[in-house]
Amino acid sequence: MEPEKLEAVPEDWQRALCVVAHPDDLEFGAAAAVARWTGQGKDVVYCMVTSGEAGIDALPPDECRRVREAEQVESARIVGVSQVDFLGQPDGILEYGVPLRRAIAGVVRRHRPEIVITGNFRDTWGGLNLNQADHIATGRAVLDAVRDAGNRWVFPEQLTDGLEPWGGVRAVWAAGSPQATHAVDTTETFDAGVASLEAHRAYIDGLGWENWDPREFLEGFARQTGQRLGTPFAAAFEVFPMGWGE
Repeated sequence: MEPEKLEAVPEDWQRALCVVAHPDDLEFGAAAAVARWTGQGKDVVYCMVTSGEAGIDALPPDECRRVREAEQVESARIVGVSQVDFLGQPDGILEYGVPLRRAIAGVVRRHRPEIVITGNFRDTWGGLNLNQADHIATGRAVLDAVRDAGNRWVFPEQLTDGLEPWGGVRAVWAAGSPQATHAVDTTETFDAGVASLEAHRAYIDGLGWENWDPREFLEGFARQTGQRLGTPFAAAFEVFPMGWGE
């Protein structure tokens, strides 16, 4: 059977906010899309819920935090993103709930994006491989926090020093979801996406994946997604409209 075709994501927007659990989450596929959008002159901000401090077995968390934050800032720079926020939540033990929603809602209110991008928060990656708990908690919280951000009476303590509610998010896009319905052509920016992942050198080395090639890994997914979009390379997204009745 032919794989189901994907629809191109709309690109008639100017501001996006990417909220993911860890440094490196965006680089496993979505960074090439970010490079495309910054190349179009769009404003994109990154927000890491944690600093990935539990991600390298050989490094104590305090040292790992510094390394991974620095790698993420450089990785973002490669794809044209100059602002990276770190929320400082605990890596590996994130819990979905009101505190996480509150933290993310505050970021949404500050940056006032039209599109919010997060990672896959389905239970699996489309097969038997289970998703990681932090990814699931973050993605679920992002969906709710986007709605919270528009409600003046939810987390009203944030509304000081001129900060106002923000209900202008048109959609949340979950990158790499096994239930993706949309995609974006990343053919021209694929190399930037690879370089962005390669910037996480300490993390990649810490994984201990012998002979693992970031380019080969990303190319496999990008080609598969591109076939469904009708382009050489593409990045996939599940789209959650934030308007009523959509």
